[in-house]
Amino acid sequence: MKKYKRLTAMLISVIFAMALFAGCSDKESGDVLVVGMEVSSDGVFEARDMNGDPWGVSVQLANDFGEYLGREVRIENIAWDGLIPALETGKIDMILSSMTITEERAEKVDFSEPYALAYLAVLAGKDSGIESVDDLNSADRSVAVATGSTGYYYAQENLPEATLLALGDAGACITEVIQGKADAFIRDQLSIYRANQQNPDTTVAILIPFQDAEPWGAAFKKGDTELCDQFNAFLEEYEADGGYDRLTEDYMAEYKTAFDELGFKWFFDFED
Repeated sequence: MKKYKRLTAMLISVIFAMALFAGCSDKESGDVLVVGMEVSSDGVFEARDMNGDPWGVSVQLANDFGEYLGREVRIENIAWDGLIPALETGKIDMILSSMTITEERAEKVDFSEPYALAYLAVLAGKDSGIESVDDLNSADRSVAVATGSTGYYYAQENLPEATLLALGDAGACITEVIQGKADAFIRDQLSIYRANQQNPDTTVAILIPFQDAEPWGAAFKKGDTELCDQFNAFLEEYEADGGYDRLTEDYMAEYKTAFDELGFKWFFDFED
């Protein structure tokens, strides 16, 4: 009987330990902040390092937010059109992927305060004859745009006469312009500047005047006010502590110099 009781006690202890371990594992899993972004092979916001791992401004910002919360960060690379569905289904906790705050998106997600301000520009074929964005609004002009991007919506609204080539990503759009299959590509100024610098023999960069800034925000599941409020508090502290200056110095110093020379407003210049 004593032997039976000892075995029973040992069994109960083992079961209790397994339950405790499982509980700890669930808690540890819950402490991971899962951040969704579309990681590309190019750029400085959501890019890859030499080992193929996520790298860039958005990745650093996500990691800094995780450190602020005391949570481990895991980056989930998700195609652009899958980001919001992934957030809605709980696959990720937030989106941090150069996403412009728009009324249409705000119907599906909750946005943070802006963490960056961007402006659009045009990458045109060097021999296309395009000198301004107005030259694109013609039936004989084709404009490449990334599906669902603000460049896509800008073209729909402002270039109704042009033929739009809606493609899956920015790289494909740039290739269309380089190969002469599209007259132009519309994207944020930094992306256009970089594409032009990498392809100076086949492209030119053209500014779009008199446009409002595109505010980029982190997106959260509808009703997740706690995490959204935490991110907003983080941004306020981050700006005061020089976080944006560090991002610029570590990832975009050469572009900041070029933007200053060209008179472009910088991403983290929130003053009117």
